[in-house]
Amino acid sequence: MIDDLLVLGLAVLLAVPLAWAFRHLPGERWQFLAAVPGTRPGADGAWEGTNYTFYGLFVASSSLAGMLVFIFLLGALAVRPLAAVLIIAGLVTVTLPAAGMVARIVEKKRYTFTVGGASFIGLLLVPWLTLLVSRLLGGEAPVMPVLAAIGVGYAFGEGLGRLACISFGCCYGKPLDRVHPRLRRFVRPWAFVFRGPTKKIAYADGLDGRAVVPIQAVTSVIYLLSGLAGFHLALNGHLVPAFLCTIVVTQGWRFLSEFLRDDERGAQRVSAYQVMALIALAYGVALAVAFPCGPASAADLARGARALWNPGMLLFCQVLWLAIFLRTGRSRVTASRISFRVLRDRV
Repeated sequence: MIDDLLVLGLAVLLAVPLAWAFRHLPGERWQFLAAVPGTRPGADGAWEGTNYTFYGLFVASSSLAGMLVFIFLLGALAVRPLAAVLIIAGLVTVTLPAAGMVARIVEKKRYTFTVGGASFIGLLLVPWLTLLVSRLLGGEAPVMPVLAAIGVGYAFGEGLGRLACISFGCCYGKPLDRVHPRLRRFVRPWAFVFRGPTKKIAYADGLDGRAVVPIQAVTSVIYLLSGLAGFHLALNGHLVPAFLCTIVVTQGWRFLSEFLRDDERGAQRVSAYQVMALIALAYGVALAVAFPCGPASAADLARGARALWNPGMLLFCQVLWLAIFLRTGRSRVTASRISFRVLRDRV
């Protein structure tokens, strides 16, 4: 009963910020979080600024949410917190630079990131990293519990991470006038209209001010629903179904959703990212076969909470949040000029 209440509480907790985000984040106000002046002003007294974005804030925060779910589930499934720390550290070390490297290879763009490419690399790596960690810890990191927890954590992290795309105006859907009339009528009440010349949808395709398919919102809801379902399954000891639920839904939808996207994905009808999604789906099924696991005992929620609630783990998560924000939050495709003045009437 408490498992059901926890999942229901999470669903309600997620619904409120999502409703706000879908309404407000396409607006121009919600792209830039801060502008930091450089070392010295120019001849006109203005400073060149470095922009920090809500994109980075949402990516870092959603990654943190995914990590917290992962750590909680592993703790609840009686896996040592140290195993979670080592696996997360290994994955972040590889996937954070991979987010830029894969984008440069696939999209031929230097100043961009791909969460899809990074997650693909992470999925390929995680079972073998788990085996290494398990060996280091004397067999205390069994593969399937880790896979189930990482699948659920990924679904939560990626689902919330779509808010970053709404804020930045990337990964956008097709204009409503270019989709089938039946789909157009269905999505029109929820269509996104992005505002602002610095949104990617504006400078890449000139679609600011036009109603487009809210593909980021749909993806967010589907991923989070799969995460909630996988979370409930994992809490009740159904680890293989939990892993397959999250992997099949997220990667299957990643493949399908790109047919409704209008951002540049390459010249081919099926993009490289769609191919990665299909490979990841097949790979996930193969992992479920290779590392079978019968029904486990129900998770211990108190043990999961204890895995999270200690100073070392909280500090570790904070450091990772900051590293991800600094990596993804500093805008490389926008700039700003900042000037300061004294308010004489307040001196």
